[in-house]
Amino acid sequence: MIIIGAGRVGTALHTRSLASGVSCELVERDQGWDALDGPPGVAVVVAVRNDDLPDVVAQVPLHRRDDLVFIQNGMVRTWLRKNALGRCTRGLLYFAVPRRGAEIVFGDSSPFCGPYGLAMVQWLVTIGVKSHQVDWASFSARELEKLIWNSAFGLMCEHYGCSVGTIVDDHHGELQSLVTEMSAVGRAKMGVDVPLDFLMGRLCDYSRTIADYRGGVSEFPWRNGWFVKAAAQRNVSTPVHHELLRSVGRPQD
Repeated sequence: MIIIGAGRVGTALHTRSLASGVSCELVERDQGWDALDGPPGVAVVVAVRNDDLPDVVAQVPLHRRDDLVFIQNGMVRTWLRKNALGRCTRGLLYFAVPRRGAEIVFGDSSPFCGPYGLAMVQWLVTIGVKSHQVDWASFSARELEKLIWNSAFGLMCEHYGCSVGTIVDDHHGELQSLVTEMSAVGRAKMGVDVPLDFLMGRLCDYSRTIADYRGGVSEFPWRNGWFVKAAAQRNVSTPVHHELLRSVGRPQD
């Protein structure tokens, strides 16, 4: 296994892999890139921030592009398609790493889809991380779910200055209103329809597994900003989202 990115997630997975006796190479910003000089056929996990994707992918040799595995949150599918990477393996990580060097805080099982989906699941399970393989339709539903989780809980945590567990327990009604809006945007823009009760149940259940985690608004163009633009494009009303964005000083158009 090869991991690009020595941030919180990349470092945690690399450390856990080595501790489990599983070979794993870590590519950092200024070293380790020779690991990609070999022939294709080994998964390359891209564990960098969304905004760093263009620069990172540009450094990956063309013959290794099909080996890339993208584990970013946020709406990355459009960027991947525009850069001829739409068929690459995708994954969604349902765990948290509070800071670089910290242990993984486990949540739900992480779904993977694509050419290296099975290989990723086997690797992660071997190093003690719950994971499973899904088809594209199932992945799309989980992709929207995770996008809503990051965007809704990040925004509400920043607004109220509290953890995700507190949002579930003390602000459930407002959370449901926000999730309802975001789900409508996802349905209109992505063609993905997840029943609201099921979606709310999964969002809250996952949040309870990492109840002390405190999110915030981040990577705006890939998360909340995507909902703002998609809502405008599809003429979907999102007053709760807009008011919360206004309250934390974030752009609404």
